[in-house]
Amino acid sequence: MPTGIFELAIVVLIAAVLGIAAKLTKQPVVLAYLATGAIIAYFGFFNIADKEAFYLFSDLGIMFLLFLVGMEINYTSLRLVGRASFIIGLGQVIFTFIGGFLIAFLLNYDYLTSAYISIALTFSSTIIVIKLLSEKKDLNSLYGKISVGILLIQDIVVILLLIILAGFEAQGNFVIKDIIFTIIKGLALFGAMAYLGRKIFPPVFKKIAHSQELLFLTSIAWLFVTAAGVSKLGFSIEIGGFLAGLALANSSEHFQIASRVRSLRDFFILIFFVILGATIAISDLSNLTWPIIIFSLFVLIGNPLIVLAIMGLIGYRRRTSFMCGVTVAQISEFSLVLAAMGAKVGHITNGAVSLITAVGIITITLSTYMIIYAENIFRRFSPVLRFFEKQKSKEDGPLFKEFHKPIILIGCHRTGQNIAFSIPKEDLLIVEFDPDVISQLRKMGYDYVFGDITDPDIFEAANFNTARLIISTSPDLEDNLFLLSQLNLLENRNQIKVITRARMERDAEILYANGADYVLLPHFTAGQYLSKTIALDPEMKILTQLKDQDMEIMKRKNHIKL
Repeated sequence: MPTGIFELAIVVLIAAVLGIAAKLTKQPVVLAYLATGAIIAYFGFFNIADKEAFYLFSDLGIMFLLFLVGMEINYTSLRLVGRASFIIGLGQVIFTFIGGFLIAFLLNYDYLTSAYISIALTFSSTIIVIKLLSEKKDLNSLYGKISVGILLIQDIVVILLLIILAGFEAQGNFVIKDIIFTIIKGLALFGAMAYLGRKIFPPVFKKIAHSQELLFLTSIAWLFVTAAGVSKLGFSIEIGGFLAGLALANSSEHFQIASRVRSLRDFFILIFFVILGATIAISDLSNLTWPIIIFSLFVLIGNPLIVLAIMGLIGYRRRTSFMCGVTVAQISEFSLVLAAMGAKVGHITNGAVSLITAVGIITITLSTYMIIYAENIFRRFSPVLRFFEKQKSKEDGPLFKEFHKPIILIGCHRTGQNIAFSIPKEDLLIVEFDPDVISQLRKMGYDYVFGDITDPDIFEAANFNTARLIISTSPDLEDNLFLLSQLNLLENRNQIKVITRARMERDAEILYANGADYVLLPHFTAGQYLSKTIALDPEMKILTQLKDQDMEIMKRKNHIKL
C-alpha cells in the first residue's frame, strides 16, 4: 500500500463519523475535524508531524479557501458593503484588537505574541456565520446584510495581514525595509489581478463556459500557475490562491467555478484542521486555563458589545445591533491560519497557537447556539439593551408613524409582490426586512414598516389590531408561530383573518392548530386554482386571459426590479 494511504484513510473515516455526529447535534463540522486530529494524537494512531504529505494537503486547503474568498470579493460586493458596514467592520477590528492586546499584555504575554492573539480574536468566521444566516433565511435582512459587510471588511484586513506576513517566511524577523517592499509587491500583484479580472478574463472564460469540464480545468490551472508564480516572488501559495480568485471575481462564471472548487476546498481544509486538532491535543494547556476562559469571554461578550456600541452611536435600533453583534461572537478559521503561519515563521510558540485554537473551539461552539437562538436571547435582554439605542433610529422607514391599514402584508418578495400588485395601495401596509426591497417600495409609494416581524417594536408600529386581514408570505415556521402567538393576545383577534405560508404539510397542520385561518401551500393553492379555472371554463378560453395577466405582472416586476 502506498505510503500515507492508510493514515489518510484513518483521518477520513474518523472525520466522517464525527462529522455525522456534529451534523446530528447541529454543531459546525469544523469541530469534528479538530476533534479528529485530537483523537489521532491522543490515542497515538500515528504521528501527523512525520507525514509531509499531510502538510502539503493542509497548505492546499488554505489555498483553495482563499481562492474562493478572492472570488467573493468582486467590485459589486465592495460597493454594496456600504458606509455603515465599513465603519462598523473597521471599528470592530480596531477596538477588538486594542481590547485583546491589553488583556494579553496584562496576562504577561510579550508584545509580538499579544499582537498575534489580539489579531486572532478580531476576525469572525465567514463560513459559519453565512451558513447559519442562510439556514435562518436572514441573509437578506438588514442585520444579515450588515453582518456580511462586516465579515467582508474583516476578510480584506486579514488578507492584507497574511500578505505582509507571507513576506517574512524566509527570515522570520520584522524589518521596515522588508515590510515596505512586501507591501509594494502585494499592491502590484493586487493591481495586476484586478486588471486581468476586469479586462482579460471575463471574455476568455465566457468562451470556454460551454464546457463545464474545461471551465473547471482552466480555473484550476490558473490557480496553480498563480500560486507557483507568487511563491517565486516570496509569497505563500495561500496568498497565490487569493490573488487567483480575485482575478476571476468579475467573471460571470465565478459561481460555477466556486461550486466545483468547493468540494476540493472541503477535503483539503479537513487536513488543516486535523493537524491543528492534533497540535492542541499534544500541547500542555494546564497553564492556559485562565487565559482561554478570559479570551473566550472577551470574544463571546466583548465583541458583541463593541458592535452594539458602534451601531448604537451610528443610530441603529438595538435589535439590529444585537443581531449583528451576535454574529461576530467567535473567531475565524483565518485566525487559526494566521496563528499557524505565525508559528511557522517563528513569531509565536506552539503554546500560543494552542491557546488561539482552544478559544476558537469554545467560541465557535457557543456562538453557534447564540446565533440560532438570538431572537430568544434578545427578547430576554431587550430592556437592558435600550442603553445602546438612540431615541431616534436612523433605520429607513416610517417606524414611528401611526398606521391603520385594513390589510398587512408581511414579506414582499416573489409571492408577496404578486399579492401587493393586486391590492389598492391605500389599503395595504407592507412589513419587510430587505433594504433593497424597501428602497423600491419607497419609490413606488407603498406604505411600509422596515424591520423583522419578530421585533416587538416593529409589531407595535404596524398596529395589527386595526387590520382585518394579515398575510404572511414568510415560509419560516417559527416566525409565523410568533406572529400567531402575538395576534392571539389581541382582544379583537376574532375580527382578524390571518393567512400564513408553510413549506411542508406538517408545518401547515401546526399553523392551523395555532389559529391560522388559511395556510398557503403553493403546490396546493396552485393546483386548486387551476382545477377550479378549468371547471368554470371547459373550453379553456380563460387561459389566454390568465396568460396576459401573468405577463403583465412579470413585466411590472422586471421594470421595478424588486
